[in-house]
Amino acid sequence: MKKIFLIIALLFIKAFLYAQLPQNGLDVKHYSFSILLSDSNNLIKGNAVITTNFTTNESKVIFDLASKNNDGKGMTVTSVRKNDREISFSQDSQHLIINDAGQKSKESIYTISYQGIPADGLIIANTKYGTRSFFSDHWPNRAHNWIPCNDHLSDKATVEFIVTAPDHYEVVSNGKKIEETSLPHHLKLTHWKEETPLPTKVMAIGVTDFAINNIADVDCVPISSWVYPQDRDSGFLHYAIAKNILQWYISQIGPYAFEKLANVQSKTIFGGMENASCIFYFENSVNAKGIESLMAHEIAHQWFGNNVTEKDWPHLWLSEGFATYMTDLYLENQHGVDSLKSILREQRVDVIHFSKTHQVSVVDTTESKRLMNLLNANSYQKGGWVLHMLRRKLGDSLFWKGIRTYYKTYYSSNATTSDLEKVFEKVSHQNLQTFFKQWLYTPGQPMMNVEWKYDKSQKAILLKIEQTQTPLFEFPLQIGFVKGNQTVIKTFEIKDKITEKVVLLDNEPEKIIVDPNVDLLMEARVKKTGIPK
Repeated sequence: MKKIFLIIALLFIKAFLYAQLPQNGLDVKHYSFSILLSDSNNLIKGNAVITTNFTTNESKVIFDLASKNNDGKGMTVTSVRKNDREISFSQDSQHLIINDAGQKSKESIYTISYQGIPADGLIIANTKYGTRSFFSDHWPNRAHNWIPCNDHLSDKATVEFIVTAPDHYEVVSNGKKIEETSLPHHLKLTHWKEETPLPTKVMAIGVTDFAINNIADVDCVPISSWVYPQDRDSGFLHYAIAKNILQWYISQIGPYAFEKLANVQSKTIFGGMENASCIFYFENSVNAKGIESLMAHEIAHQWFGNNVTEKDWPHLWLSEGFATYMTDLYLENQHGVDSLKSILREQRVDVIHFSKTHQVSVVDTTESKRLMNLLNANSYQKGGWVLHMLRRKLGDSLFWKGIRTYYKTYYSSNATTSDLEKVFEKVSHQNLQTFFKQWLYTPGQPMMNVEWKYDKSQKAILLKIEQTQTPLFEFPLQIGFVKGNQTVIKTFEIKDKITEKVVLLDNEPEKIIVDPNVDLLMEARVKKTGIPK
């Protein structure tokens, strides 16, 4: 997900979104949602067929589903069946409680009929051109505002949406379209089915007037653009970059996991929402200057976040940090290493600025009740920076081998930061415990005072490097000594509070540059003055 317009998003979403590893024993295998939409009102009628296993024995079967609130919005369940047998149930504010025993390792199928006006999760609103539209927007755990589900990213399942809507609309969703049928009363049924298990956060439907452009097939994956008819020309032009992005990621990471790639202009509250195989972009994205970067970010999520999914929310950087750095790498490939350096400098400023007011680690366990707060520079920019430093530590060959191995190992599954560490240790034959601990489990980054002077008698630079933060970090530090058009770069291993070095140079440099190649997440103050003898 791209954070554009996050502040606006927060105005519309309650800050206190709660999520932890589910304790309801569910292991959902498949969802089938039949949804009826209308132009006359915002009431939706749904029928959910949920196939689930159980990880523990349960006296009650509990799905997440928001009930009707004081505003009259929310879902009311009208019936629950199991094997065509009616089962009693109840609802609290956030759950559907079915009076049935769940047996460990035994599969059950529940059919849930319900209706209501979504309080969230499905945005029913006019587009910027005044056209009625319906767009799901589930991140992080908002799906249960309109569909019964196990609304946590650790429980992945296949899904199908069977949408009945007025026939002047087009419907896009996850997976492959397997049916489109005209019905009486100017209705149309559209059936999409996704065969790859997904977390609920990236299950989606989009319904409105669309102009559709089938761009190309890349490795047998059809790519299409879905834009408002009024934006047809600019949308088709700018969204076409998806072809190059998809091709590069496939070549670098591994096979694309889904049946298609649809890029959709939408009413998402985010800049981009990485719904599996049908990415939603904000309405003005069709003319956005940063569309290439935005699309690269969301398409990268198809590998990291959608297919390989973090097991729990503190590991969000495995989605957002990966998507951030994969975008950086794509842009480096397209526009050169100087482009990468420029991007990294900007991202480093964001990380340092965030750390001034938030002393939290990237793997952050403090925000389980405020998931939106995890959309920050730690999850995105610092997560990306960690991958960049890992790349520089291991070299390109081992780095990409580690990325591909991680993707292959956890394909269509869930992973934690520890899982990633183990993969890279196995691939590199290196102990990476210190690296992961300090960059991902420790708040902040190195802050240094670098003092230097030139001793003409010794023809040498006298360096004093002091870490001013707590705790101390261990890292390689490059310093460039600049004289005219020439720069001599030396690397120093830093681990102590104070490191003093002597660098032999025939001539006094005009200046020194800390981290000239932009390979270290750090803050440094450089001063040409008295190092004590």
